[in-house]
Amino acid sequence: MRYKILRVYSYLPYIIILFLLIFVNGISSGANDLHFNDGASTADVISGDVFFEIIDPPELRYSYRIRPAKDFGGTFNESFRFEKARLVPTLPLHSCADIVNHEEVFGHIALSERGECSFVYKTAKAQQAGARAIIITESVDKWDDSLDHLIEMVDDKMDLDVNIPAAFLLGRSGATILRTLRKLHRSYALINLPINMTHVPISKMNQPPWISW
Repeated sequence: MRYKILRVYSYLPYIIILFLLIFVNGISSGANDLHFNDGASTADVISGDVFFEIIDPPELRYSYRIRPAKDFGGTFNESFRFEKARLVPTLPLHSCADIVNHEEVFGHIALSERGECSFVYKTAKAQQAGARAIIITESVDKWDDSLDHLIEMVDDKMDLDVNIPAAFLLGRSGATILRTLRKLHRSYALINLPINMTHVPISKMNQPPWISW
């Protein structure tokens, strides 16, 4: 009897490891972890979200998910398509004042960070600078992946005439993009927007390594 008990204890570490693996894999670790291994397509797990891909610099060559504004600005429809467009961080980055680098932003897609003023006001400033669209992300210095599903870009009733599309970039991707561009001394990234991911299983997507959808 004592021998059998000792044998059970000898296997106890392996039993604990197996239990932890089952438990961890059975729980979603965040708002972005959607059907990662079950073969679901993006159409099964998203509603109205849009994807774009960075093609340069190579360090950022992944597919990214953005959530369009709900009730202001233009729409990301079939007529809205960019190939090798520039994604340009605005100066100031919060886009709550006149955009200084408007010549670089003009005709391209502005990248701004959340805070200091409303989403609508940022979009209006980007439009004023000649941007064709704006993508807004979390601060380069801080983010909280668990709050992604709580952030909605809604009209703030400021009665601003905003016509360009606006969207929120989920997760830590925005901060990573901004930090990488700074590290490489690059003023923009080249992107394709939108890309059709409707029939692609999420597990097959070229997703950033820091995010599990």
